[in-house]
Amino acid sequence: MRQAPLATARAFPPRRSEHALKLILTRVILPTVLLHFAFSGCRVNLSLTALSLHASPATVGAIASMLALLPMLFAVSAGRMIDRTGPRKPMLLGAVMELSGLVIGYVWPRLEVLFVVSALTGSGFMLFHIAVNHATGALGAPEDRMKNFGILALGFSTANFIGPAATGFAIDLIGNRNTYLMLACSASAAIVVIATRGLHVAPAAQAGESQNKRRIADLFRIPTMRRVLLVSAALSMAWDMFTFLVPIYGSQIGLSASRIGLVLGAFGSAIFTVRVALPLVARRIGQWRMLIIAMLASGAMFFVFPLFEALAVLMLIAFLLGIGLGGAQPMIMSLVVSHAPPGRGGEAVGVRTLLLNCSQAGIPLVFGALGAAFGIAPVFWLMAIGLTCGGWLLRKPGPGLA
Repeated sequence: MRQAPLATARAFPPRRSEHALKLILTRVILPTVLLHFAFSGCRVNLSLTALSLHASPATVGAIASMLALLPMLFAVSAGRMIDRTGPRKPMLLGAVMELSGLVIGYVWPRLEVLFVVSALTGSGFMLFHIAVNHATGALGAPEDRMKNFGILALGFSTANFIGPAATGFAIDLIGNRNTYLMLACSASAAIVVIATRGLHVAPAAQAGESQNKRRIADLFRIPTMRRVLLVSAALSMAWDMFTFLVPIYGSQIGLSASRIGLVLGAFGSAIFTVRVALPLVARRIGQWRMLIIAMLASGAMFFVFPLFEALAVLMLIAFLLGIGLGGAQPMIMSLVVSHAPPGRGGEAVGVRTLLLNCSQAGIPLVFGALGAAFGIAPVFWLMAIGLTCGGWLLRKPGPGLA
């Protein structure tokens, strides 16, 4: 029997904010944690599996870039599709694609196959990520979006904390191949949750509405949207660069997989911690000022990270970096959804994902090659310079931002 869709954001007045919050907690957070646990673990396992097969940093970078290369090609189209169909089916399809990649990694653990694993896993998670963010933005009153995205971000950070750490210990205990099987079990559980308790949100755009008049350039003509997307790209670039570089740097200085997982776990725990306090801090400091502070502080942490090799110091720097980057995503998503044209929320999230995937696909290739030629430390320092300069240039909020 076909279920009637729940209403969109306009049908959730402030007095029903508690109902929207309940939906987010029961039908969004659990599959998000399960699927992001599998994705964040796979990202670590891909790099360490490639290194165990004697791949060079450039090859590791090429494999990591596949997590974003294919998603980059259809992120905007996926966002527009979600506007038309609603988020539930895309969430389910994304979870199935991610599970397929993990199963392939378990069945054929070979270097060339890792490219396929990376592409399938990244594409599946991209589709799920756009859909779940669109669903969260469509629930509740507009003034509740910051809180709702903060709760969703806590789900992501929970998985980002336990995923890399658990994966590192699993690799040491059961090996790279069996770790793919462990992660596949988590993705399978997410599919069950989505299939049985999926979130039904009415499409934001009419089914017969023409998509021909929609252009990405229209979104960039909105000054606030343009600035938000640029800051989003810079901060997400730093996030993905850190998770890409840590396994390589850790392997070069002799850290085991479990210790590399602990460094990434410290990063994830900081993200969770800062997001708990985010609503209070954002009200006092202002969202835009917090985003710029995050860029400048992250630049400082990228500069000092390759100067140390002691596990405790690396975990401390990773924790501080997580504090700088951790609060950015919910604020950015709230601003993106709030400033998107009517009926184009999914598309706006897709454009943001396109920008992120462009950097994620290109940076591992470029910086992997630079790391192979000049060492890892200059790569960290180049990222530090980019964040610091970007934060300084974008420090003024502009109209519509505070």
